[in-house]
Amino acid sequence: MKKIKVEDAVGTILAHDMTRIIRGKFKGVGFKKGHIVKKEDIEELLKIGKQYLYVLDLGKDQLHEDDAAYRISRAISDQDFEFSEPREGKINISTKCAGLLKINVDALLLVNKMDSIIVATLKNNFPCKKGEIIAGTRIIPLTIPAKNIETLETLTRETGSILSLKPYKSLKVGAVVTGSEVYKGLITDDFGPSVGKKIIEANCTLLKKIIVPDDITDISNAILELKELGCELIITTGGLSVDPDDVTRQGVIATGADVTFYGSPVLPGAMLMVSMLGHIPVISLPACVFYYKQTVFDLILPRVLAGEIISEDDIAAMGHGGLCMNCKICYYPVCSFGR
Repeated sequence: MKKIKVEDAVGTILAHDMTRIIRGKFKGVGFKKGHIVKKEDIEELLKIGKQYLYVLDLGKDQLHEDDAAYRISRAISDQDFEFSEPREGKINISTKCAGLLKINVDALLLVNKMDSIIVATLKNNFPCKKGEIIAGTRIIPLTIPAKNIETLETLTRETGSILSLKPYKSLKVGAVVTGSEVYKGLITDDFGPSVGKKIIEANCTLLKKIIVPDDITDISNAILELKELGCELIITTGGLSVDPDDVTRQGVIATGADVTFYGSPVLPGAMLMVSMLGHIPVISLPACVFYYKQTVFDLILPRVLAGEIISEDDIAAMGHGGLCMNCKICYYPVCSFGR
């Protein structure tokens, strides 16, 4: 690169985006890569702190920051992502559809140990909306040896995509609301404004809701009825505590379902139970889902919609980040809960 004074730069072509910052008002590109410097630009360039400019003459073994970011973003991503145009050398990676973000953490670590390359991502298993920015990448200097990027591309051919997305499925859902007090009308059924709302927001269809008393046979029959109806996910609520009246667990077992686990290191949501009735997941939710805004249900549902079968190891790992801070203003999932 040839270094020249700004005052002598009229007619030269900028080799990279130049950032302009107006405190509290603006941060972004002041002059874009490829801009031909005009006489009237000199004063503005001086205002953003540019005393000198560089004229870039790349060799065959060098890549410009924009070209490097382009190749990095494609190498680390699968087909479910879109890429922004480079701005100030950085490319943002966003989702084409809603789904569960999966990060190959070990491979990501290897990439970020490479010389002058960075990839910043959201956390593994982040529940993503369509169009959500999930990662950004760039190189640190203005140029980089092409062999550095080739090394990264070789790595990702061996490891597979570092960034992948499991698109959500729109499932047919059945619900069993347990509790003699609800069944007899002594208290209000709060399923709709809590769990039901989240099912609809997840683009699923609630085929049928059955309210039953605290009776093992009634609970079992309701679950089997939902299975015969064609439900792809069955949710039960309540009846999971240690009280003798709470028999939801026994009712689920009576259907012949295999209990994957009972109890989770997540608060709120310690009494969660997940079972498999054949190929149909049965999620048994504790009564806390009717009170707290975010619970273990919010951590489990995206993974089920992404087609994952939750194992004991999965649920045990949720203890790290499994404590909801019950913030006065909830920003979930942009918080530590479940992360």
